[in-house]
Amino acid sequence: MNGDIKQLQSDWISRSESSSGVERIEAFFHGNAYSMHRHDTYAIGLTLAGVQCFHYRRGLRASLPGQTMVLHPDELHDGQAGTQEGFRYQMIYVQPAAIQDVLGGRPLPFVEGGVTNDPRLLEATQAALRQMRGDAEPLERDDALAGLALALDSASSARTVRKSADFAAARRAREYLHASSTRAVTLEELAAVSGQDRWSLSRDFRTFYGTSPYHYLVMRRLEAARAMMLHGVSLVDAAAAAGFADQSHMTRHFRHAYGIPPARWLAMMNGARTG
Repeated sequence: MNGDIKQLQSDWISRSESSSGVERIEAFFHGNAYSMHRHDTYAIGLTLAGVQCFHYRRGLRASLPGQTMVLHPDELHDGQAGTQEGFRYQMIYVQPAAIQDVLGGRPLPFVEGGVTNDPRLLEATQAALRQMRGDAEPLERDDALAGLALALDSASSARTVRKSADFAAARRAREYLHASSTRAVTLEELAAVSGQDRWSLSRDFRTFYGTSPYHYLVMRRLEAARAMMLHGVSLVDAAAAAGFADQSHMTRHFRHAYGIPPARWLAMMNGARTG
């Protein structure tokens, strides 16, 4: 009977405003939570209750309380409950650029498996979730971010960067994408801005920021659209203002990035704020 009562609990998401390249959420889901999707951030978090399952890198993973989830940028994954009771979790989404601010152009950390028992990462993730609240002081947030980046770097598998890889060029291209996110951008433009040839830039952008220039551009549009939706702008108007061709264009990218359609995401966000 108790399981039946728990099953009636509605899915919800509570989100802190993003700051310094970091977004923090807490959520509850039962059944299937997200379809297969990929975003351009690290997803690092803790399961607070229940069993959280997800497909990741050709395997099914299960996260339990006391373990740390680390999903690398641009890796396909989904999410579902491992039991009928559902699962509750906290997660922070960290842009690779924020990690690079700490590591200064070193290879992006990669933690194998999606779920780890590494005590350094558990401690750093707990601190980051605690210190990256909406009302946290800037220095508190920066301390937590530095601790998390260094813990990721310590726990990661060794990766090398080509000697010719140009971090400064990739950073110039990223800044240009931020300034031009509402319009079409060509790789030729990015090459001219960065001072590299097209394909070297494309490779280096992936090396330092974990995703392609186009996916990075789309994610900035989606971030802008989500912010407008939360402030009451309609889906069709948010899509146009963010730089998408129309609402269906935005919805398709939204599902690919977050695993749920924008209308459902907005309903869960509003439910968490009124519940």
